[in-house]
Amino acid sequence: MKNNSLPFLLRVLLVVGFLSGLAINNALATHLRAGEITATRLNCSSRTFRICITAYVNTDPSETDVKFGGGDLLFGDGNVIETPELNSTPFGDQKDYIGVVTYCVDYTYPALGQYKISYNEKNRNADIKNMTTSVSVSFFLETIIEIDPFKGCNSSPRLLVPPIDKACSGVAWFHNPGAYDIDGDSLSYQLIVPRTVVGEGLGPVSEVPGYTLPNDPIHYAGFDYNNAQEDGTGKPIFAIDPVTGTITWDAPGEAGETPAEGGEYNIAFLVIEWRKVNDVWQQIGSITRDMQIIVIDCPNDRPELEVPKDTCVVAGDFIEVPIFGTDPNLDSVKIEVFSQALILPVSPATYFPQNKFQKPSPQKAKITFRWQTHCSHVKQQPYQVVFKISDKPASGGVKLASFATWNITVVGPPPEWDSISIAPNRSVQLNWDSYECANADSMQVWRRIDSIAYERENCVTGMPVGLGYEKIKTVRIGQNSFLDTNKGKGLPPGAVVCYRLVALFPAPFGNSEGGSESLVSDEICYGPILVDAPVMTNVTIDTTDRDKGRITVRWTPPFDVDPLMFPPPYQYDIYRASGFSGNNAITQVGIAKQTDTVLVDRLINTFDNIYNYRVVSYDNAGSLIDTSAIASSVRLQAKSLLEKIELTWTADVPWSLRSSVNPMHVIYRGGEDDPEGAFVKIDSVEATQDILRYTDGNKEPLMENQLYCYRVETRGGYGYDDTSKIPEPLINFSQIVCARPSDINPPCQPDLALEVLDCDEYYSIYGCNHNDFSNVLKWNRPTDKECRDDISHYRIYYATKPNADSIDYELLEDLQNRPIEDTTYEDRNLPSFARCYKLVAVDRSGNESARSKEACNDNCPNYQLPNVFTPGNADDCNDLFSAFSDRIIDKKTGKYFCGGGEVLPDDKGSIQMLCPRFVLKVEITIVDRWGKQVFSYSSGGENSIYIDWDGRDNNGKELSSGVYYYSALVTFETLKPADREKIIKGWVQLVRPD
Repeated sequence: MKNNSLPFLLRVLLVVGFLSGLAINNALATHLRAGEITATRLNCSSRTFRICITAYVNTDPSETDVKFGGGDLLFGDGNVIETPELNSTPFGDQKDYIGVVTYCVDYTYPALGQYKISYNEKNRNADIKNMTTSVSVSFFLETIIEIDPFKGCNSSPRLLVPPIDKACSGVAWFHNPGAYDIDGDSLSYQLIVPRTVVGEGLGPVSEVPGYTLPNDPIHYAGFDYNNAQEDGTGKPIFAIDPVTGTITWDAPGEAGETPAEGGEYNIAFLVIEWRKVNDVWQQIGSITRDMQIIVIDCPNDRPELEVPKDTCVVAGDFIEVPIFGTDPNLDSVKIEVFSQALILPVSPATYFPQNKFQKPSPQKAKITFRWQTHCSHVKQQPYQVVFKISDKPASGGVKLASFATWNITVVGPPPEWDSISIAPNRSVQLNWDSYECANADSMQVWRRIDSIAYERENCVTGMPVGLGYEKIKTVRIGQNSFLDTNKGKGLPPGAVVCYRLVALFPAPFGNSEGGSESLVSDEICYGPILVDAPVMTNVTIDTTDRDKGRITVRWTPPFDVDPLMFPPPYQYDIYRASGFSGNNAITQVGIAKQTDTVLVDRLINTFDNIYNYRVVSYDNAGSLIDTSAIASSVRLQAKSLLEKIELTWTADVPWSLRSSVNPMHVIYRGGEDDPEGAFVKIDSVEATQDILRYTDGNKEPLMENQLYCYRVETRGGYGYDDTSKIPEPLINFSQIVCARPSDINPPCQPDLALEVLDCDEYYSIYGCNHNDFSNVLKWNRPTDKECRDDISHYRIYYATKPNADSIDYELLEDLQNRPIEDTTYEDRNLPSFARCYKLVAVDRSGNESARSKEACNDNCPNYQLPNVFTPGNADDCNDLFSAFSDRIIDKKTGKYFCGGGEVLPDDKGSIQMLCPRFVLKVEITIVDRWGKQVFSYSSGGENSIYIDWDGRDNNGKELSSGVYYYSALVTFETLKPADREKIIKGWVQLVRPD
């Protein structure tokens, strides 16, 4: 140990060689050629990692007798250990003098955070061609891990293909590390310059001085550098594919000093892990591989592979495909396979023959890849199968290799429907078969109005974009039915309602992100729904104006009601509210109890505002029949682009915005002062309900600085088969909106305020198990008229940490397709209060203002422990040492808790001030008065955050009465990383009955 002693358990494991049981080579090891560091989290409920260094060494006894070891392994938290000297296991041909060593250590990190694990050892092997005096350059590796409960559990990637390879001068060389991620994260690849430690000891890290890329002209003496590629055209290239990880060097130059001696080149590259967190891809770790390429002069040509195209299969399908190989010199070849699919614990893939050279003439060399896929194989990322073919020259010369990758995505099968039926109160009962993959986590139920044809695509998982379905419910996977009440409002009268299902698979290792979706189910429909209430058919904007706007509203009578129970003629009251839905500023419009089914709503602000309407129906005696569904006006937005204007529109209506009779929406254009009737049709676009967009200027560029005005005609329908009763398509117009192409001037910056949480008030008002979180945001419109008139609407961006970079802020999901035109917004259904916000104003050309100052709300973390408990006295009070909460009731007194040996003064108010709030995890150690540990506990899995210690030690033995001392590390859900962990120390009196 260097620097300071480790305050955590450190258990060293020595693993020599790739596989257990390999004999240790007693020959002396030497300087380092290649390697990497991997970090595996041993338990997601702890911060312990198994950190392994895998190193490839030069074992030529004529050059040196230095063994692996004596290097510095830094854990990234200030602690460092010196590695022991280890013998190596031979790797490759004996004449290559290459050995491999693996050294592992278990290490527990003290806190959350990002850690850079690194290893530095003297020295690299001598005579590396693209380094200056490589024998004096130290060998440096680095792996980055992050411990963050908000990003989930994580381990570093695995690289299956060894980092030592051979190449022939003048022949294109390829390599793939065969990387996969055990957590299912996405990987990318990036070339970097190998690094070294400057000076002695733990000096600063820098790029290797004098390093040159393998394709640098300095390595092509005697070659025509401008035509040094294998085919004799172009300068040599050296690159890595950022997606597949395949490295290409076309083609190597100088070899060794003699034909038999290899010229050694070292390269380094990063394998970067990416995970989608809150729908944003974030980098969560990386591993650096330093590898060596040995270039030799050899009269040999590279063998080639024939592999299938990337594919998707449904879990349960059987894959059996041939993989072919050829060699231009007709040398024998061996085909190897590297993939996570080969090492799965359940139903792994296989291939045969293995480790066998085949003569590819007159037939091609062939292996057969087989895989019986299984539900446990379903994951978001594809399985990358790396094939390597290497030849065996008849002359006994250098073997060459080629790589090829094949991606196999295993997707969940589509759920199967059982039945659909109508239920009371315009509800629909859905039933489906038990899902065949028991490892799925939940089932999504999706709904749309009216049927839509869709031919399922094999590799498109989840709900396909453009079908116009809305997710209405997610249920546990064991639940095979759902009653759709449309949130208690009943389904729209006259509508044909259609449904699809999607099964969700959990993310690996309990992570919150990274789960996968099944293929979507077939569609099942019911309808039309009985028309026993008015059916809204039109909310169309006739005139766009701030003061004299006009909207026409139409509906059908409730023609399916019993005329004996509700005798006609029918009467109607019409109500208008602000926004796409809801009751904001609701008011009755028109005359009361009108008998017509048309209302023209005049003198309203259709320029700035969105309105929604509903109709209440009565019989001729004034008895209430029912209320229609709510329907809003169509809202059009324009965004300025270079010589183009992008239009988007939306509405919250009970019908489908895509009519099965005519699915086209029509785009009209006019001038700033033109009335609606003077606008001219310029195009039409097929509507898909969830994608309503059109770009003017794609066919012919628009003129800069000229004002263009638009309105859109939408066409929708309920799918009702009798169009004489409910017409289709339903025609509704948007308001007029104007914009200038290439308008880049943003509107004025707004100010944002947030109702900040008062923790004492929160503790006293809300119950201990409160989980309904929301934040209320408010702002004012600009007082300056020019600023005010320039603003079309607002957008709200949020982040999960304070002082976040702009890239970490994302648009609220509810606002991605709908603008906010009001000056208040409630962000609802949150996992907690912990969020930061920024407000932007958007002008009519789509330009965003500068973002407002950050406004943040945070949680109120709390965790308290009593100082006495009395196990075994049979009084049902204080029997366990538990965190204060309202889950325990004293059976004798009826009080919520017996805290600190006494019943609290009231039954709930006081306990609300004490109970746990926003606690993610608890780790506690309890010692006796002599400092001996008697009990330890960590929440997670079946262990709750409450502890519930019964006064026994970890071996189950009852402890005697007395004072015991505890130290608890509590992890909270808060915005600031510095506040996420708190150490609580104290004492507790254990009292047993006499």
